[in-house]
Amino acid sequence: MPESKTTPAEQALPDKPNPALKRLDVLVGKWRSEGQTIGSGDEPAVKIKGTDVYEWFDGDYFLIHRVDVLMGAQPVKVIEVIGGYDASSQTYPMRSFDSQGNFQNMQASVDEQGVWKFTGEKIRTTLVVADDRQTMTAKWERTDDGAVWQHWMDMKFTKAN
Repeated sequence: MPESKTTPAEQALPDKPNPALKRLDVLVGKWRSEGQTIGSGDEPAVKIKGTDVYEWFDGDYFLIHRVDVLMGAQPVKVIEVIGGYDASSQTYPMRSFDSQGNFQNMQASVDEQGVWKFTGEKIRTTLVVADDRQTMTAKWERTDDGAVWQHWMDMKFTKAN
């Protein structure tokens, strides 16, 4: 009988995606995005408008999130990869990259009511998906020192497809 020629990397791949990844299905689709930053001090509020698209990458192990918005007159594009599932912390690792050269590691989690939390070192958001899965709302916060969080922006997403 011939020997199997699998590599250690091939042996480490699971047969199928972790069932916990199916919770991310609520995000899948194209969304019209609109909102604004919260002005404070010398910083005026800035309108935000564009699209967010969530789609499964081949194999359904990772969810790809693409953001294409205008923040005021400034175009902003982001690509984010969400996936894997850490059962010990009940979180989904995330990595995002934007068109201004920024990148960030975050973790996503969802509670029993279906409220999502996306948490990074300097930003975090709470995302609520409506029961009909046709709208979502998000409150973003940011910190400069890691201790004091400030309301940064509010967003609303409406399913486009």
